[in-house]
Amino acid sequence: MISFETKNLREINQNHGLLAHDLKIVSNKLDSFLELVKARGQNFYEVIDNEEEILLIERFAQAIRAAKKFDEMVILGIGGSALGAKCLQQALVSVKENFKMHVLDNIDPSLIRDLASQLNYKRTLFLVISKSGETLETLAQYFYFQKEVELRELKIADHFIFVTDRKNGLLQKIAQENPQIKTFVIPAKVGGRFSVLTAVGLLPVGLLGVDFRPLLKGARMMRDRFLSPDFAENLPFQLAAIQYLLGKKGKTMNVLMPYSQKLIGFADWWRQLLAESIGKNENTGLTPITSLGVTDQHSQIQLYNQGPNDKLFILLEVMDFGVNIPFVNPYPNNPVINFLKTSSFNQLMEVEKEATKAALIKNNRPVISLKIPQVDGENLGALLLLFQGATAFLGEFYEINAFDQPGVELGKRLTKQFLKNAPRYC
Repeated sequence: MISFETKNLREINQNHGLLAHDLKIVSNKLDSFLELVKARGQNFYEVIDNEEEILLIERFAQAIRAAKKFDEMVILGIGGSALGAKCLQQALVSVKENFKMHVLDNIDPSLIRDLASQLNYKRTLFLVISKSGETLETLAQYFYFQKEVELRELKIADHFIFVTDRKNGLLQKIAQENPQIKTFVIPAKVGGRFSVLTAVGLLPVGLLGVDFRPLLKGARMMRDRFLSPDFAENLPFQLAAIQYLLGKKGKTMNVLMPYSQKLIGFADWWRQLLAESIGKNENTGLTPITSLGVTDQHSQIQLYNQGPNDKLFILLEVMDFGVNIPFVNPYPNNPVINFLKTSSFNQLMEVEKEATKAALIKNNRPVISLKIPQVDGENLGALLLLFQGATAFLGEFYEINAFDQPGVELGKRLTKQFLKNAPRYC
Protein backbone atom coordinates (compact mmCIF):
# COMPACT_ATOMS: atom_id res chain seq x y z
CA MET A 1 0.00 0.00 0.00
CA ILE A 2 1.19 3.51 -0.81
CA SER A 3 2.15 5.51 2.27
CA PHE A 4 2.50 9.24 2.78
CA GLU A 5 5.36 10.92 4.65
CA THR A 6 4.83 14.57 5.59
CA LYS A 7 6.95 14.95 8.74
CA ASN A 8 9.50 17.02 6.81
CA LEU A 9 6.96 19.84 6.59
CA ARG A 10 7.10 20.16 10.38
CA GLU A 11 10.90 20.15 10.51
CA ILE A 12 11.53 23.30 8.49
CA ASN A 13 10.96 26.98 9.17
CA GLN A 14 7.20 27.43 9.39
CA ASN A 15 7.24 30.27 6.90
CA HIS A 16 7.79 27.45 4.43
CA GLY A 17 6.29 24.37 6.08
CA LEU A 18 3.11 23.15 7.74
CA LEU A 19 2.12 21.85 11.15
CA ALA A 20 -0.45 19.16 11.88
CA HIS A 21 -2.67 21.96 13.21
CA ASP A 22 -2.73 23.61 9.77
CA LEU A 23 -4.09 20.47 8.18
CA LYS A 24 -6.58 19.93 10.98
CA ILE A 25 -8.09 23.36 10.31
CA VAL A 26 -8.95 22.48 6.69
CA SER A 27 -9.99 18.90 7.45
CA ASN A 28 -13.50 20.14 8.22
CA LYS A 29 -13.92 20.95 4.52
CA LEU A 30 -13.69 17.29 3.50
CA ASP A 31 -17.40 16.42 3.71
CA SER A 32 -18.53 19.47 1.76
CA PHE A 33 -15.80 19.05 -0.84
CA LEU A 34 -16.81 15.44 -1.41
CA GLU A 35 -20.35 16.58 -2.15
CA LEU A 36 -19.12 19.35 -4.44
CA VAL A 37 -16.90 16.95 -6.41
CA LYS A 38 -19.75 14.47 -6.79
CA ALA A 39 -22.07 17.27 -7.92
CA ARG A 40 -19.69 18.06 -10.78
CA GLY A 41 -20.89 14.81 -12.36
CA GLN A 42 -17.46 13.60 -13.47
CA ASN A 43 -17.12 9.82 -13.59
CA PHE A 44 -13.36 9.33 -13.51
CA TYR A 45 -13.68 7.40 -10.25
CA GLU A 46 -16.69 5.35 -11.39
CA VAL A 47 -15.61 4.32 -14.90
CA ILE A 48 -13.30 1.70 -13.36
CA ASP A 49 -16.43 -0.27 -12.41
CA ASN A 50 -17.79 -0.51 -15.99
CA GLU A 51 -17.21 -4.25 -16.31
CA GLU A 52 -19.02 -4.50 -19.64
CA GLU A 53 -16.67 -2.04 -21.33
CA ILE A 54 -13.61 -3.42 -19.54
CA LEU A 55 -14.43 -6.91 -20.78
CA LEU A 56 -14.87 -5.65 -24.36
CA ILE A 57 -11.43 -4.03 -24.27
CA GLU A 58 -9.84 -7.06 -22.67
CA ARG A 59 -11.28 -9.59 -25.14
CA PHE A 60 -10.52 -7.43 -28.17
CA ALA A 61 -6.90 -6.94 -27.12
CA GLN A 62 -6.50 -10.65 -26.50
CA ALA A 63 -7.98 -11.48 -29.91
CA ILE A 64 -5.65 -9.07 -31.71
CA ARG A 65 -2.62 -10.52 -29.95
CA ALA A 66 -3.72 -14.08 -30.66
CA ALA A 67 -4.13 -13.34 -34.38
CA LYS A 68 -0.50 -12.15 -34.60
CA LYS A 69 -1.23 -9.94 -37.61
CA PHE A 70 0.57 -6.87 -36.25
CA ASP A 71 4.09 -6.07 -35.10
CA GLU A 72 3.58 -2.36 -34.40
CA MET A 73 0.93 -0.01 -33.11
CA VAL A 74 0.77 3.74 -33.73
CA ILE A 75 -1.26 5.97 -31.44
CA LEU A 76 -2.55 9.08 -33.17
CA GLY A 77 -3.50 11.41 -30.34
CA ILE A 78 -2.30 14.33 -28.28
CA GLY A 79 -2.56 15.50 -24.67
CA GLY A 80 -4.75 13.22 -22.58
CA SER A 81 -5.22 10.97 -25.59
CA ALA A 82 -1.53 10.08 -25.57
CA LEU A 83 0.03 10.77 -22.16
CA GLY A 84 -1.98 8.12 -20.31
CA ALA A 85 -0.95 5.37 -22.72
CA LYS A 86 2.69 6.46 -22.52
CA CYS A 87 2.51 6.46 -18.73
CA LEU A 88 1.15 2.92 -18.61
CA GLN A 89 3.55 1.65 -21.26
CA GLN A 90 6.66 2.97 -19.53
CA ALA A 91 5.62 1.61 -16.15
CA LEU A 92 4.14 -1.76 -17.03
CA VAL A 93 5.21 -3.09 -20.43
CA SER A 94 8.02 -5.63 -20.45
CA VAL A 95 11.18 -4.70 -22.34
CA LYS A 96 10.88 -8.15 -23.93
CA GLU A 97 7.55 -7.29 -25.55
CA ASN A 98 7.87 -7.65 -29.33
CA PHE A 99 4.74 -5.66 -30.19
CA LYS A 100 6.04 -2.08 -30.42
CA MET A 101 4.07 1.08 -29.71
CA HIS A 102 4.74 4.48 -31.27
CA VAL A 103 2.93 7.52 -29.88
CA LEU A 104 2.60 10.30 -32.45
CA ASP A 105 1.66 13.13 -30.11
CA ASN A 106 3.01 15.94 -32.23
CA ILE A 107 2.58 17.25 -35.78
CA ASP A 108 6.26 17.98 -36.39
CA PRO A 109 6.58 17.18 -40.11
CA SER A 110 9.99 15.53 -39.68
CA LEU A 111 8.60 13.28 -36.94
CA ILE A 112 5.71 12.20 -39.17
CA ARG A 113 8.02 11.63 -42.13
CA ASP A 114 10.46 9.54 -40.10
CA LEU A 115 7.75 7.34 -38.63
CA ALA A 116 5.87 6.96 -41.91
CA SER A 117 9.02 5.89 -43.73
CA GLN A 118 9.87 3.09 -41.31
CA LEU A 119 6.47 1.40 -40.92
CA ASN A 120 5.51 -1.90 -42.46
CA TYR A 121 1.91 -0.84 -43.05
CA LYS A 122 0.68 -4.35 -43.64
CA ARG A 123 1.63 -5.22 -40.06
CA THR A 124 0.79 -1.89 -38.39
CA LEU A 125 -2.30 -1.08 -36.34
CA PHE A 126 -3.37 2.56 -35.83
CA LEU A 127 -5.30 3.77 -32.78
CA VAL A 128 -6.96 7.12 -33.43
CA ILE A 129 -7.80 8.65 -30.05
CA SER A 130 -9.74 11.87 -29.51
CA LYS A 131 -12.35 12.61 -26.85
CA SER A 132 -14.06 15.28 -28.93
CA GLY A 133 -13.51 13.41 -32.18
CA GLU A 134 -12.48 16.73 -33.68
CA THR A 135 -8.94 17.31 -32.39
CA LEU A 136 -7.35 19.06 -35.37
CA GLU A 137 -3.89 17.52 -34.99
CA THR A 138 -5.26 13.99 -34.62
CA LEU A 139 -7.59 14.31 -37.59
CA ALA A 140 -4.72 15.60 -39.74
CA GLN A 141 -2.62 12.61 -38.70
CA TYR A 142 -5.46 10.20 -39.36
CA PHE A 143 -6.17 11.50 -42.86
CA TYR A 144 -2.47 11.32 -43.69
CA PHE A 145 -2.01 7.72 -42.57
CA GLN A 146 -5.38 6.70 -44.01
CA LYS A 147 -4.05 7.74 -47.40
CA GLU A 148 -0.78 5.87 -46.82
CA VAL A 149 -2.70 2.70 -45.97
CA GLU A 150 -5.00 3.07 -49.00
CA LEU A 151 -2.01 3.61 -51.31
CA ARG A 152 -0.84 0.16 -50.30
CA GLU A 153 -4.25 -1.29 -51.17
CA LEU A 154 -4.97 -2.23 -47.57
CA LYS A 155 -8.39 -2.01 -45.92
CA ILE A 156 -8.90 0.89 -43.52
CA ALA A 157 -11.07 -1.18 -41.19
CA ASP A 158 -8.29 -3.77 -40.85
CA HIS A 159 -5.74 -1.22 -39.70
CA PHE A 160 -7.57 1.53 -37.79
CA ILE A 161 -9.36 1.60 -34.43
CA PHE A 162 -11.17 4.68 -33.13
CA VAL A 163 -11.44 5.72 -29.48
CA THR A 164 -13.82 8.64 -29.16
CA ASP A 165 -17.15 9.99 -27.90
CA ARG A 166 -20.17 7.72 -28.21
CA LYS A 167 -22.34 10.19 -30.15
CA ASN A 168 -20.55 13.36 -31.16
CA GLY A 169 -17.63 14.48 -33.29
CA LEU A 170 -16.21 13.85 -36.74
CA LEU A 171 -14.52 10.58 -35.77
CA GLN A 172 -17.84 9.19 -34.62
CA LYS A 173 -19.44 10.36 -37.87
CA ILE A 174 -16.73 8.57 -39.87
CA ALA A 175 -17.26 5.45 -37.77
CA GLN A 176 -21.00 5.53 -38.41
CA GLU A 177 -20.38 5.87 -42.15
CA ASN A 178 -17.89 2.99 -41.94
CA PRO A 179 -19.32 0.62 -39.30
CA GLN A 180 -16.62 -1.94 -40.03
CA ILE A 181 -14.11 0.31 -38.22
CA LYS A 182 -13.89 -0.91 -34.62
CA THR A 183 -14.71 1.93 -32.22
CA PHE A 184 -14.33 2.17 -28.45
CA VAL A 185 -16.04 4.79 -26.31
CA ILE A 186 -14.67 7.49 -24.06
CA PRO A 187 -17.48 8.15 -21.56
CA ALA A 188 -19.07 11.58 -21.95
CA LYS A 189 -18.51 12.46 -18.29
CA VAL A 190 -14.80 11.62 -18.26
CA GLY A 191 -12.52 14.41 -19.48
CA GLY A 192 -9.51 13.61 -21.65
CA ARG A 193 -6.89 14.19 -18.98
CA PHE A 194 -8.90 11.98 -16.58
CA SER A 195 -9.42 9.20 -19.14
CA VAL A 196 -6.34 7.02 -18.62
CA LEU A 197 -8.39 4.21 -17.03
CA THR A 198 -10.78 4.00 -20.00
CA ALA A 199 -10.08 2.57 -23.45
CA VAL A 200 -7.71 5.53 -23.93
CA GLY A 201 -5.11 3.85 -21.72
CA LEU A 202 -6.37 0.31 -21.22
CA LEU A 203 -6.64 -0.63 -24.90
CA PRO A 204 -3.04 0.26 -25.83
CA VAL A 205 -1.47 -1.59 -22.90
CA GLY A 206 -3.86 -4.49 -23.34
CA LEU A 207 -2.60 -4.79 -26.92
CA LEU A 208 0.92 -4.77 -25.49
CA GLY A 209 0.13 -7.79 -23.35
CA VAL A 210 -0.45 -6.09 -20.00
CA ASP A 211 -3.04 -7.58 -17.66
CA PHE A 212 -4.72 -4.34 -16.61
CA ARG A 213 -6.95 -5.93 -13.95
CA PRO A 214 -4.43 -5.15 -11.15
CA LEU A 215 -4.33 -1.54 -12.39
CA LEU A 216 -8.08 -1.26 -11.92
CA LYS A 217 -7.90 -3.01 -8.55
CA GLY A 218 -5.39 -0.47 -7.28
CA ALA A 219 -7.49 2.40 -8.60
CA ARG A 220 -10.58 1.05 -6.83
CA MET A 221 -8.68 0.77 -3.55
CA MET A 222 -7.57 4.41 -3.79
CA ARG A 223 -11.06 5.42 -4.92
CA ASP A 224 -12.39 4.10 -1.62
CA ARG A 225 -9.97 6.37 0.20
CA PHE A 226 -10.87 9.29 -2.07
CA LEU A 227 -14.54 8.91 -1.11
CA SER A 228 -13.83 8.41 2.60
CA PRO A 229 -15.09 11.14 4.97
CA ASP A 230 -12.23 10.26 7.33
CA PHE A 231 -9.43 12.82 6.89
CA ALA A 232 -6.76 10.38 8.11
CA GLU A 233 -7.87 7.86 5.48
CA ASN A 234 -8.40 10.26 2.59
CA LEU A 235 -4.96 10.51 1.00
CA PRO A 236 -6.11 12.54 -2.05
CA PHE A 237 -7.63 15.20 0.21
CA GLN A 238 -4.48 15.35 2.34
CA LEU A 239 -2.32 15.86 -0.74
CA ALA A 240 -4.61 18.57 -2.11
CA ALA A 241 -4.69 20.33 1.28
CA ILE A 242 -0.89 20.39 1.42
CA GLN A 243 -0.62 21.71 -2.14
CA TYR A 244 -3.21 24.40 -1.44
CA LEU A 245 -1.90 25.54 1.95
CA LEU A 246 1.69 25.72 0.75
CA GLY A 247 0.49 27.51 -2.38
CA LYS A 248 -0.85 30.22 -0.07
CA LYS A 249 2.67 30.44 1.38
CA GLY A 250 4.09 31.12 -2.05
CA LYS A 251 4.92 27.53 -3.06
CA THR A 252 3.15 27.81 -6.39
CA MET A 253 5.57 25.46 -8.16
CA ASN A 254 5.00 21.73 -7.57
CA VAL A 255 7.98 19.52 -8.45
CA LEU A 256 7.10 15.85 -8.90
CA MET A 257 10.30 13.82 -8.66
CA PRO A 258 10.00 10.06 -9.15
CA TYR A 259 13.00 7.99 -8.16
CA SER A 260 12.24 5.45 -10.85
CA GLN A 261 12.79 5.60 -14.59
CA LYS A 262 9.52 3.72 -15.01
CA LEU A 263 7.55 6.60 -13.51
CA ILE A 264 8.75 9.49 -15.65
CA GLY A 265 5.77 8.90 -17.95
CA PHE A 266 3.52 9.16 -14.90
CA ALA A 267 5.09 12.52 -14.06
CA ASP A 268 4.45 13.77 -17.60
CA TRP A 269 0.82 12.59 -17.35
CA TRP A 270 0.43 14.42 -14.01
CA ARG A 271 1.88 17.62 -15.45
CA GLN A 272 -1.05 17.94 -17.87
CA LEU A 273 -3.54 16.90 -15.20
CA LEU A 274 -2.50 19.66 -12.80
CA ALA A 275 -1.82 22.39 -15.37
CA GLU A 276 -5.10 22.11 -17.27
CA SER A 277 -7.24 21.49 -14.22
CA ILE A 278 -6.02 24.17 -11.81
CA GLY A 279 -4.43 26.87 -13.99
CA LYS A 280 -7.51 29.08 -14.23
CA ASN A 281 -8.46 32.62 -13.40
CA GLU A 282 -5.54 35.00 -13.58
CA ASN A 283 -4.20 34.43 -10.10
CA THR A 284 -5.15 30.78 -9.61
CA GLY A 285 -2.88 27.87 -10.39
CA LEU A 286 0.04 25.68 -9.46
CA THR A 287 2.82 25.18 -11.98
CA PRO A 288 3.76 21.50 -12.40
CA ILE A 289 7.42 20.64 -12.92
CA THR A 290 8.73 17.15 -13.63
CA SER A 291 12.11 16.03 -12.39
CA LEU A 292 13.73 12.59 -12.41
CA GLY A 293 15.81 11.22 -9.56
CA VAL A 294 18.75 10.83 -9.66
CA THR A 295 19.22 12.23 -13.18
CA ASP A 296 18.06 15.76 -12.43
CA GLN A 297 20.18 16.04 -9.30
CA HIS A 298 22.80 16.86 -11.93
CA SER A 299 20.72 19.42 -13.80
CA GLN A 300 18.15 21.08 -11.53
CA ILE A 301 19.05 20.57 -7.88
CA GLN A 302 21.20 23.72 -7.65
CA LEU A 303 18.11 25.81 -8.41
CA TYR A 304 15.98 23.77 -6.05
CA ASN A 305 18.34 24.17 -3.10
CA GLN A 306 19.42 27.79 -3.47
CA GLY A 307 17.06 29.40 -5.96
CA PRO A 308 13.65 30.94 -5.15
CA ASN A 309 11.88 29.11 -2.32
CA ASP A 310 8.64 28.84 -4.26
CA LYS A 311 8.37 25.08 -4.71
CA LEU A 312 6.78 22.07 -3.05
CA PHE A 313 8.72 18.87 -3.73
CA ILE A 314 6.77 15.63 -4.07
CA LEU A 315 9.09 12.63 -4.16
CA LEU A 316 7.91 9.26 -5.46
CA GLU A 317 10.04 6.69 -3.63
CA VAL A 318 10.06 3.09 -4.86
CA MET A 319 10.86 0.59 -2.12
CA ASP A 320 11.54 -2.48 -4.28
CA PHE A 321 12.93 -2.32 -7.83
CA GLY A 322 12.53 -6.04 -8.37
CA VAL A 323 16.25 -6.44 -8.97
CA ASN A 324 19.42 -5.85 -6.95
CA ILE A 325 22.53 -5.02 -8.98
CA PRO A 326 25.84 -5.02 -7.08
CA PHE A 327 28.68 -2.73 -8.04
CA VAL A 328 31.71 -4.04 -9.86
CA ASN A 329 34.92 -2.39 -8.64
CA PRO A 330 38.08 -3.16 -10.61
CA TYR A 331 40.05 -0.71 -8.43
CA PRO A 332 39.37 -1.84 -4.84
CA ASN A 333 42.34 0.06 -3.41
CA ASN A 334 41.45 3.41 -4.94
CA PRO A 335 40.14 5.63 -2.09
CA VAL A 336 37.78 7.47 -4.45
CA ILE A 337 35.68 4.36 -5.05
CA ASN A 338 36.63 1.89 -2.31
CA PHE A 339 33.08 2.15 -0.89
CA LEU A 340 31.89 0.25 -3.96
CA LYS A 341 33.10 -3.01 -2.45
CA THR A 342 29.88 -3.63 -0.55
CA SER A 343 27.38 -1.37 -2.27
CA SER A 344 24.84 -1.80 -5.05
CA PHE A 345 23.01 0.46 -7.46
CA ASN A 346 19.95 0.03 -5.24
CA GLN A 347 21.82 1.34 -2.20
CA LEU A 348 23.27 4.24 -4.15
CA MET A 349 19.79 5.21 -5.40
CA GLU A 350 18.47 5.14 -1.82
CA VAL A 351 21.39 7.09 -0.38
CA GLU A 352 21.25 9.76 -3.09
CA LYS A 353 17.49 10.17 -2.59
CA GLU A 354 17.90 10.58 1.17
CA ALA A 355 20.82 12.98 0.72
CA THR A 356 18.82 15.08 -1.73
CA LYS A 357 15.87 15.15 0.64
CA ALA A 358 18.09 16.14 3.57
CA ALA A 359 19.68 18.96 1.58
CA LEU A 360 16.30 20.33 0.57
CA ILE A 361 15.09 20.22 4.17
CA LYS A 362 18.27 21.91 5.40
CA ASN A 363 17.51 24.72 2.97
CA ASN A 364 13.94 24.98 4.30
CA ARG A 365 12.35 23.55 1.16
CA PRO A 366 9.04 21.75 1.78
CA VAL A 367 9.28 18.05 0.85
CA ILE A 368 6.72 15.26 1.05
CA SER A 369 7.25 11.63 0.05
CA LEU A 370 4.96 9.02 -1.41
CA LYS A 371 6.40 5.60 -0.69
CA ILE A 372 5.48 3.00 -3.31
CA PRO A 373 6.14 -0.68 -2.54
CA GLN A 374 7.01 -1.41 -6.19
CA VAL A 375 6.10 -0.24 -9.68
CA ASP A 376 3.33 -2.63 -10.71
CA GLY A 377 -0.23 -2.41 -11.93
CA GLU A 378 -1.88 -2.20 -8.54
CA ASN A 379 0.35 0.56 -7.21
CA LEU A 380 0.23 2.52 -10.46
CA GLY A 381 -3.57 2.36 -10.48
CA ALA A 382 -3.58 3.70 -6.94
CA LEU A 383 -1.20 6.52 -7.90
CA LEU A 384 -3.36 7.55 -10.84
CA LEU A 385 -6.51 7.75 -8.73
CA LEU A 386 -4.62 9.48 -5.91
CA PHE A 387 -3.52 12.36 -8.11
CA GLN A 388 -6.83 12.56 -9.98
CA GLY A 389 -8.65 12.77 -6.66
CA ALA A 390 -6.24 15.36 -5.28
CA THR A 391 -6.71 17.47 -8.40
CA ALA A 392 -10.49 17.30 -8.04
CA PHE A 393 -10.22 18.47 -4.42
CA LEU A 394 -7.79 21.24 -5.41
CA GLY A 395 -10.46 22.62 -7.71
CA GLU A 396 -12.78 22.95 -4.72
CA PHE A 397 -10.07 24.58 -2.58
CA TYR A 398 -9.60 27.18 -5.31
CA GLU A 399 -13.34 27.41 -6.01
CA ILE A 400 -12.90 26.60 -9.69
CA ASN A 401 -14.10 23.86 -12.03
CA ALA A 402 -11.17 21.43 -12.29
CA PHE A 403 -12.77 19.64 -15.22
CA ASP A 404 -13.01 22.28 -17.96
CA GLN A 405 -10.27 23.96 -20.01
CA PRO A 406 -11.37 27.34 -21.37
CA GLY A 407 -7.78 28.44 -22.02
CA VAL A 408 -7.19 25.44 -24.28
CA GLU A 409 -10.43 25.97 -26.17
CA LEU A 410 -9.48 29.58 -26.96
CA GLY A 411 -6.24 28.43 -28.56
CA LYS A 412 -8.12 25.84 -30.62
CA ARG A 413 -10.53 28.47 -31.93
CA LEU A 414 -7.71 30.85 -32.82
CA THR A 415 -5.82 28.07 -34.61
CA LYS A 416 -8.82 27.45 -36.86
CA GLN A 417 -9.14 31.19 -37.54
CA PHE A 418 -5.45 31.51 -38.40
CA LEU A 419 -5.61 28.50 -40.72
CA LYS A 420 -8.03 30.44 -42.90
CA ASN A 421 -5.06 32.72 -43.61
CA ALA A 422 -2.56 29.83 -43.65
CA PRO A 423 -0.16 31.26 -46.28
CA ARG A 424 0.70 34.04 -43.84
CA TYR A 425 2.02 31.48 -41.37
CA CYS A 426 3.94 29.18 -43.71
